[in-house]
Amino acid sequence: MCGIVGFISKEKNKVQIIKNMSDRIVHRGPDGEGYYIDEKIALGHRRLAIIDLRSGNQPMLNESENLAIVFNGEIYNYLELMDELKKKDIYLKLIQIQKYYFMGMKNGERCFQ
Repeated sequence: MCGIVGFISKEKNKVQIIKNMSDRIVHRGPDGEGYYIDEKIALGHRRLAIIDLRSGNQPMLNESENLAIVFNGEIYNYLELMDELKKKDIYLKLIQIQKYYFMGMKNGERCFQ
């Protein structure tokens, strides 16, 4: 399983804090790491590559790069989700099936029914 860390803060040294947090869970994801940091939040992800060996890097950003997500799991109905997103003119910047979680940001809780 991958590892996820994060916090909300106005601290100035969020980069070092989130990296230290991520280093503490390196055993959860030795295959890669990624970070998203802005003025209010810091997210970190440790990757354990099992299924999507080449393109599963996180955090993932939406096409506007104003929303970020980290998660642990697989999306098995990605083909159906892709069709729904295309109907709503949502096209992804990167080819990563997991980005379909951003559908929730556009449709709210209804997309998880």
